[in-house]
Amino acid sequence: MGSPLVLLDVDGVLNPFERPHKGYRRHRCSPGGVSFRLWLNAGHGPSLLDLAESAGAELAWASYWCDHANEWIAPRVGLPELPFVPIPRFPGIEEGGTLGAWKARHVAAWTEGRPFVWFEDEPDATDCIAAEPDVGEHLLVAIDPVVGLTDRHLELAAGWLGALSR
Repeated sequence: MGSPLVLLDVDGVLNPFERPHKGYRRHRCSPGGVSFRLWLNAGHGPSLLDLAESAGAELAWASYWCDHANEWIAPRVGLPELPFVPIPRFPGIEEGGTLGAWKARHVAAWTEGRPFVWFEDEPDATDCIAAEPDVGEHLLVAIDPVVGLTDRHLELAAGWLGALSR
């Protein structure tokens, strides 16, 4: 078992779907030439770094943003460049499956049995990741995409990661 991972989604987690409360700033970005408006909180980066450091964990992106998150998200929330789960674009419902199942498949393979916390807003991701073969111990912290990441989510993750080392 390697060191634990803390996996981060972007949209719905670090970038809530509705105008958030205090601490967020509006940003514009254009990964791959597509323009986006994001709400990001610069306090999330230091909080996530503290969480990872206190648990001896490694932070990584688990988002369709893939490596674009290092250019457009990380510097705006105070994170360094992070490794990322290579998640290809979802082929669509006509191919079968759901977004949660699609992401879970790639996350499970990438983690290679390591324990992980995953901050994710896909409603079916919890069941989907649990159904993946050879997935390591994990906690999926379900995020309300309207609200985004909160201190309570970070506390849940810290408690679970702390229990791993006991």
